[in-house]
Amino acid sequence: MIHQPPAGTRDLLPLDVAQKRWIADRLRQVFHQWGYQRIITSTLERMDALTAGGAIDPDTVIQIEDTSEGRLGLRPELTASIARAAVTRMAGSTYPQRLYYNANVFRRFKGGHHGRQMEFYQTGVELLHAAGSLADTEILLLLAEGLQSLGMAEWHIILGEAGLTRSLLSIFPESIRTTIRRCIANLDRVTLESLAHPDLSEGLREKALMLFDLRGKPADVLQTVSSWDLDTRGKSIVNDLKNLCDRLEKSSTHLPIVLDLSLIETIDYYTGIVFEVVSAQNNQYRVLGKGGRYDRLLELYHPEGKSTPGVGFALNLEELHACLLSSEDLPRSTPASDFLVIPTSPQAEIAAIAHAQTLRNAEPSVRVELDLGGRSPEGIREYAKSSRISRLVWIEADGTPNIEILTDKTK
Repeated sequence: MIHQPPAGTRDLLPLDVAQKRWIADRLRQVFHQWGYQRIITSTLERMDALTAGGAIDPDTVIQIEDTSEGRLGLRPELTASIARAAVTRMAGSTYPQRLYYNANVFRRFKGGHHGRQMEFYQTGVELLHAAGSLADTEILLLLAEGLQSLGMAEWHIILGEAGLTRSLLSIFPESIRTTIRRCIANLDRVTLESLAHPDLSEGLREKALMLFDLRGKPADVLQTVSSWDLDTRGKSIVNDLKNLCDRLEKSSTHLPIVLDLSLIETIDYYTGIVFEVVSAQNNQYRVLGKGGRYDRLLELYHPEGKSTPGVGFALNLEELHACLLSSEDLPRSTPASDFLVIPTSPQAEIAAIAHAQTLRNAEPSVRVELDLGGRSPEGIREYAKSSRISRLVWIEADGTPNIEILTDKTK
């Protein structure tokens, strides 16, 4: 039906746009203050670029029919596209590269969308060519400051470590490791408890359930996992996590963190910290954004296969918008025009056009409308009142402006 947008998409009306722009503008200001530059990548990408070497399920990509360049798809996220652009188009840039974006992404759901959105709007950052705990700290503090700039309440960060979780999963035989990983990633405790397999002993089942529940206050979780029989790499990661959590605690007065070593993201290019920022406002759980470290992703796009570290996050504007609908700071109406310029006769139209442009040129942020005729003076005043325009400029045939102030402007 041509009177409806395609299933899984929606139209954003002017008030929706104004409110989401308010959110994006405040985040953009914070990103700028931290030295991040905006990047815009192509909405369409080659499928091999979008799937990031198999880390992203191709079934989640809305694909375009084959072209002379091969099969294309709509980006389901921005990190892979930015990684491609960074190593191929920005090779001569100074390092580290601090980049941010504000763009739409598209996702296909297996078995059909069934009323779910397929187009989303995200804003986020990528910190490239920066390894180590200090870069991780910057990303998490930047995330916190961005949310604070919006006046967000009742949110916290769920922090995991992909490398450590993989190490903890390595004790399970390959025949059942994928199943256990899937149960943990999908929070499916029932299946995990009832899982029957000849390679799954009761001792291993207990380990799997312990890993499933390995979340809580950072100090408590780290103390628990430190008592496990970790290899050298695992011990090093635990030490890094301790340093990261200590640094975050000392650097921020408001950074609520739940350490969750069972956190597994479905996108499989993360190599270090992974995190989700969630809101429990009004007892409704919302995932506001996700991120993490991906130290092997950029080498997939590098012409010589060179490895380059990176870390970043993406915030979902729809979820932020839903959480902020009750905020007094969020715009409740679209911006009103400052002036309505009205030609009093056909002979005054050219002068009215010129006067409207003079007003616009005098102050770039001013909003000036030109009355297009067909209404009586009283009809013009009623339109101005309903549109919250307080200043009318009546233009005579000789170009003389007569300003009228509507004192009963709607607030």
